[in-house]
Amino acid sequence: MTRIISGFAGSLTLTVPQSGTRPTSDRVREAIFSALDSRDALHSMRVLDLYAGSGALGLEAASRGARVVTLVENSYGAAAMCRKNGEAVQRSAPKGTELKIAVSSQAVQSFLAATKDGFDVVFIDPPYDLTEVELGHNLRALAPLLADDALVVLERSSRSPEPDWGDGLVLERRKDYGDTTVWYAAPPEQN
Repeated sequence: MTRIISGFAGSLTLTVPQSGTRPTSDRVREAIFSALDSRDALHSMRVLDLYAGSGALGLEAASRGARVVTLVENSYGAAAMCRKNGEAVQRSAPKGTELKIAVSSQAVQSFLAATKDGFDVVFIDPPYDLTEVELGHNLRALAPLLADDALVVLERSSRSPEPDWGDGLVLERRKDYGDTTVWYAAPPEQN
């Protein structure tokens, strides 16, 4: 069972696709959001959740104070569940909350090529079988869409090599949780 951990929608159960997705474990989500909370990285931020699956990462960010959340999921069934879950989170929001949740049902690379939006926090939780080359293309296409102080949180198999960040991102830290590695990266500091 996947649920929102904290915030105004805490304990809300999310619908998860029967197959084709690998939800982030509660333990890993708790660790990611603890790290983000310690940086005050979510309040009123614009969040992007790539390879969203059920939308759990982006919707957790919404529950904890993000202002705009965009979920990108290519699978039609999973995108439909993202919409359903997003509507449930939206209904749980306190009256007067200015929260916008959008779902884009297209391939990540197509979304990144077409969007003009900017983002403060980006979650990337691709299928483990996504090639390192394709992931590198995603990261390079994402870099120009990031705010100067943005943070990218990438979840991969612990057997995967360090991603090719390109010139637009710099690794901040890596944290391992059993079979899962979470990479934190940010745009390089401006001179």
